[in-house]
Amino acid sequence: MQAILLAAGESSRFWPLSEKKHKSLIKIMGKSLIEWTIESVARAGIKDIIIVQSPDSNLEKYLGDGEIYKVKLSYLTQNEARGMGNAVMQAKSLIKEDSFFVLNPYVFNADKFLRLMNDKQKKTGAKMILLGTRTDKPWNYGILELKSDQVLSIMEKPQPQEAPSNIKAVGIYLLPKEFFGYYERVKEHTYAYEDALALYMKEKEVRMVETLEETPSLKYPWDLFKVNQLMMDALLQKQRIHKSVKIAKSAAIDGPVQIEENAIIFENAVIKGPCYIGRGCTIGNNTLIRRYSNLEDGVLIGANAEVTRSIFQSRSHTHAGFFGDSIIGEDARIGSGAITANIRMNRKEINPFVKDKRVETKLTALGAIIGDNTHLGIAVNLMPGILVGADVQIGPNTLVRENVPSKKIYYAEFKGITVSKDARE
Repeated sequence: MQAILLAAGESSRFWPLSEKKHKSLIKIMGKSLIEWTIESVARAGIKDIIIVQSPDSNLEKYLGDGEIYKVKLSYLTQNEARGMGNAVMQAKSLIKEDSFFVLNPYVFNADKFLRLMNDKQKKTGAKMILLGTRTDKPWNYGILELKSDQVLSIMEKPQPQEAPSNIKAVGIYLLPKEFFGYYERVKEHTYAYEDALALYMKEKEVRMVETLEETPSLKYPWDLFKVNQLMMDALLQKQRIHKSVKIAKSAAIDGPVQIEENAIIFENAVIKGPCYIGRGCTIGNNTLIRRYSNLEDGVLIGANAEVTRSIFQSRSHTHAGFFGDSIIGEDARIGSGAITANIRMNRKEINPFVKDKRVETKLTALGAIIGDNTHLGIAVNLMPGILVGADVQIGPNTLVRENVPSKKIYYAEFKGITVSKDARE
């Protein structure tokens, strides 16, 4: 069987982490999300994977031909962001079998769902299988109208009183090859994929398989926190510390913590799992690394810092400071005394600005999201939910109260005043 991974689109709502690469290349626990997905799809017995990407993604540069994952990877380009259906249609010429899977490139546990759906197809004989899960917020999702496990229709974001069920469609599909013909029968627009599904449901049998497990979603950058937590809960069950790691005798490591080769943990550092610390990381004296923190290769956390529930991409360096519920891009440099505030004084929900509009997060703890190669001077403070672009410089002793676009210099205005002794007398 074959699978299509949809890694195209602008991912504009994922800014600033999508500034220089596709969001599926964000790393958690030592691998990019798309690598985790490829390995998971392969565990389900699927060795022919087609990746649909945007023109500038260049994913083949990172992933190669798939030999390292023991699969065959093919690459196609969606030249314009014209919706999910158009992306799937790019792969029409490469689909050779009667059925194929379609999924996003950030489902680290995809094998469980693909097996369930494959079994349902074999059991029922239906050629199209959808994955569903229960929700108490139907107004946010496509909700399935069901007759037992047969899907009659999908209602997009219905009002609570109009929802046909409490089962939402999850973004993993087992489609028949004839789906391409149905897509060609509908008018092409952003939601033509959903129109083609609806047309198929009117004429053919579609079945649903329900899962009780959570499936990752990755629309906004803070969705990474949930993905990170799901992965650590599933994959970190005990301590795994490479023999080359240097740990000071006074350091304390508690709970399921994975530390890769050549990391250094200095005196009086405390690490409380679940946590992941990548190759060549340095954890300074008296530093506290708390649960669900993820430090990729080459990250340096200086002395007297505190990191909690935060994600640092490769080669980012910090000095003393506090980093709570924050995401730091690659090659960032953060001066001493920096603080990412992660809770409002009134303890209410934090709703960042995305594309000039406030977005509900349902989060009461959310720090800063900082892009690649951004530098913060000493004593920089960031208010909760602030987004900072890539290649930014923020001057020392600056309080950041608003989003900072990429490739900007942002600083508080200071005025030095010199008074002579005589003038003060």
